[in-house]
Amino acid sequence: MTNAATAPVGAPKTGLDTLAALQKLVAFAVLVALLIFFSLASPQFAQWSNIVNILQATAVNGVLGVACTFVIISGGIDLSVGTLMTFCAVMTGVVLTNLGLPLGAGIATALAVGAAAGAVSGLVIAKLKIPPFIATLGMMLILKGLSLIISGVKPIYFNDTPSFTLISAQSSITNIFPNLEVPNSVFILFFVAIIASIILNRSILGRYIFALGSNEEAARLSGVNTDFWKVITYALGGLICGIAGLIIASRLNSAQPSLGQGYELDAIAAAVIGGTSLSGGRGSILGTIIGAFIMSVLINGLRILSVAEHWQNVVTGFIIIVAVYVDIRLRKRM
Repeated sequence: MTNAATAPVGAPKTGLDTLAALQKLVAFAVLVALLIFFSLASPQFAQWSNIVNILQATAVNGVLGVACTFVIISGGIDLSVGTLMTFCAVMTGVVLTNLGLPLGAGIATALAVGAAAGAVSGLVIAKLKIPPFIATLGMMLILKGLSLIISGVKPIYFNDTPSFTLISAQSSITNIFPNLEVPNSVFILFFVAIIASIILNRSILGRYIFALGSNEEAARLSGVNTDFWKVITYALGGLICGIAGLIIASRLNSAQPSLGQGYELDAIAAAVIGGTSLSGGRGSILGTIIGAFIMSVLINGLRILSVAEHWQNVVTGFIIIVAVYVDIRLRKRM
């Protein structure tokens, strides 16, 4: 089997395609099993209003999971995605509410701020050689503090920008199918997933992301500017966090400065459950989306069954450990 050191630079690890397909299949089977179980356990679970709640929750976690997928495949980690999402929402609130600028300016601000913050994390990691865990942990705390400082520790409401709810909370598809009230955030999730999948599998950036995670030193010796592509990877992840910030702010019709911390765990869990290896070099956007739905269905179903929140955390943590253990065992067999 060709190893990462001898494989062409930019190609995913050969010999692991079957493993990746198997993990996605297992994840999908788990998702179906959870849907069936909770539907039988409680009639409330299958009600359309609850399905909409699951879709809305998955929209945020799924987009953040996509951001994490790029970074994890490159061999890194990003603990700041949740607070970066909040910071982007707060900056959007400053532009739209405090400054009174049009909606387009607010959207551009969220994307630009997200990409800039991600690039800073990438620069700290690439140039200062600080481990990704420490660098992004520091960025998480910085962004959390800045969100509270800039907002004055108070929510910023978008009442003066009524069109802002079109981003996430409202449903444009009802203009075609009146009885199908699927929030716009769900379509944004799938749009982001499709574009991200194309970037990961059909672009130079995607090939270099796999190369960084497979064997960064081999990529560097092959002439790849690993520092540059690492910064670009984190910047892309940050831009996607900006999209998540727009979604959650639109859903709540406000930027909540204290919100965000903890979302990074669900996002990383979605990527890992979907088959993205924490060792880097392997993963897929489809797997992450499936993982995000598993997380949302599991948490929602446990709440429907009135399981205490601390037990929800226990179950979620157990599933993450099992997912990583399965990944390790399957990799040893390949």
